[in-house]
Amino acid sequence: MNIKPLADRVLIKPVAAEEKTVGGIIIPDSAKEKPLKGNVVAVGKGTKDEEMVLKAGDSVLYGKFAGTELELEGERFLIMRQSDVLAIL
Repeated sequence: MNIKPLADRVLIKPVAAEEKTVGGIIIPDSAKEKPLKGNVVAVGKGTKDEEMVLKAGDSVLYGKFAGTELELEGERFLIMRQSDVLAIL
């Protein structure tokens, strides 16, 4: 993949949403919660005011409406500012 986030932005691959509930009921796509967990794929260099804390390979939690969705090579990704990431797992 040839994408390099700029400044304090990070590229995240969301973890797939759960397909079934505990009882074995299949959840349709329209009813699934948007995943709030993902893995950092690439990071920018940061800014002079904010150093990069995240690194590629980190597992993170992010806000429900954070980031911009994009599709590269048939896979879904999110690109967002480091400040939109809530926690490192």
